[in-house]
Amino acid sequence: MVGRWGRNLHRGRPGQEGCPPRSRPSNTQQPRRKGPASTLPARATRPPHELLAVFRALFDTRNEGEILRLAMDHVSAVGPYRAEAGYLRVQGHLVPSPQDGPNRASAVDRTVRELTGQDGPVAVPGRSWGRALALRGPGGLHGYLVVTSRSRPTHVQHFLLATLVRLTAAALSVAVAHRRQQEDALELHRLRRERANLQQRLICLIVEAGHQRAVHGALAEVAASGGGEEAITSALHELTGFPVLVEDRFGRLRSWTGPGRLDPYPEPDPARHEEMLQGVARRGGPVRIKDRLIAVIRPRGEVLGVLALVDPRDDADEYTVFALEHAATSLALELSHLRHLAEVELRLHRELVDDLLVGTDEASAYARSEAFGHDLHRIQYVVVVQWRSRTSDDAFAQTVSRAASAVGMPSLVTRRSDHVVLVAEGRPDDLALYETLARETGTPDGTIGVSARCDTPGGIPVRYQEALRALEVRRRSRSRYGMTFFDDLGLYRILGPGNDYQELEGFVREWLGQLVDYDGQHRATLVETLCRYFDCGGNYAETAESLAIHRSTLRYRLQRIREISGHDLTDVEDRLNLQVATRVWKIMLGGHG
Repeated sequence: MVGRWGRNLHRGRPGQEGCPPRSRPSNTQQPRRKGPASTLPARATRPPHELLAVFRALFDTRNEGEILRLAMDHVSAVGPYRAEAGYLRVQGHLVPSPQDGPNRASAVDRTVRELTGQDGPVAVPGRSWGRALALRGPGGLHGYLVVTSRSRPTHVQHFLLATLVRLTAAALSVAVAHRRQQEDALELHRLRRERANLQQRLICLIVEAGHQRAVHGALAEVAASGGGEEAITSALHELTGFPVLVEDRFGRLRSWTGPGRLDPYPEPDPARHEEMLQGVARRGGPVRIKDRLIAVIRPRGEVLGVLALVDPRDDADEYTVFALEHAATSLALELSHLRHLAEVELRLHRELVDDLLVGTDEASAYARSEAFGHDLHRIQYVVVVQWRSRTSDDAFAQTVSRAASAVGMPSLVTRRSDHVVLVAEGRPDDLALYETLARETGTPDGTIGVSARCDTPGGIPVRYQEALRALEVRRRSRSRYGMTFFDDLGLYRILGPGNDYQELEGFVREWLGQLVDYDGQHRATLVETLCRYFDCGGNYAETAESLAIHRSTLRYRLQRIREISGHDLTDVEDRLNLQVATRVWKIMLGGHG
């Protein structure tokens, strides 16, 4: 299009730029041109320097939309034209210029899209001439410029319009190339940054993998050597540099590796410790609590304790957390294994002790106990343990077994419905086992009964009954918690299992029968008052205080006891028999008529 229009550019009027000069005829003989005057080249509507400014502005901007806007705004500078619409090719689609009105754009939009990259005529109401001019460059189609005119343009106007179109397309090519260059530069920068990040990540992964191999290697070596809990905590201390501690399920210290050990270690608050355990267990990983990083030791969902790093300055990083997690896993396996062994050992011990308590073949008993490292040839004592706050289950039996080992009392252990039984080598210490269990359970509300010495396995059943009697006497005494030896019971040694209950009941009936009947008929407590009176050594003030009554009330009750029973409390024989009868009533008959 532009070529055909541009060939006539040098056919302009003489004297114009680009035309050869002609001799001017005289005024009287000036020839007339053939044809109408409209065939003469029309003069541009604007001076050339303005057009040059427009062309320069097209190349000064790098914004494609701004280039199209400039071309549309200045299309009238090259002839009697009006820009009806402009299109830019964006991601393969023709997008109308924002400055086009919706009505004007819609009139030519369909025609432009059907041209598929070629120039073509367009029809606009009220305009006699119109064309859609493709803005093409080396990279292909950049868009369209839709131009109309009220009259048919001259060859010069056609040429100028074609020049404007070509320059606009060239400016768009430059802008597109510049944009793509910027995009390529940004993409190159992004790729370099991504490469640097990947390199940094690779370095971190290499360091992390090396640290993980070190952790796995150290803990695997510990597991292979069978070092146990102490070896695991020592390895964790060497890997992290932090002091390491292990607490049991109740918050009591099991071990400490590294400097700064607290001495004495603070006693835990059971309620707060349980709340802390539940909170850490819900998080599912190491949790910071004050100056410690804590991981729960929880094989198969059962909490056995906690493994913690002491980190008051919060210096632990992800490598430290990784080492703590894997050490906690190793320790969980170790403690679970130890617990399983303890359960198996306890079961086998229980079977042997159960047989010993009911009587078994001595040769078999010696052989089985020797397999457990227990020497039945030595003097044995039967120990019975009962704790108010603890159910007599396997866990409590293991606690009793650990406490016995801690005080140097080798034992075989079993349990009954409400107490734990130990067959121990040598006479137990007077208080050591009780005090250790009080610390382990967190409460002193426990009672321990110890039998007399046993020289052969055949005597263990009788010694078991003696230990039960010592336990029962202690439980029914004023100071019900503590440890009692059968050898120290004195008169109470004849009051218990193995004696003639019928004779004992007859004796109690003879001396306390009337008082027991009176209490049953009148809901009174005369027999209990008499028991407490004897327990307090006949002291009025102490007896009244223990019964929470006034001294005058106590005197009245004692007088009623004399009247109803017919026995004189000041008589030595009556007093002795009444005191023995109250003990039998309380210990053997359970306080019942």
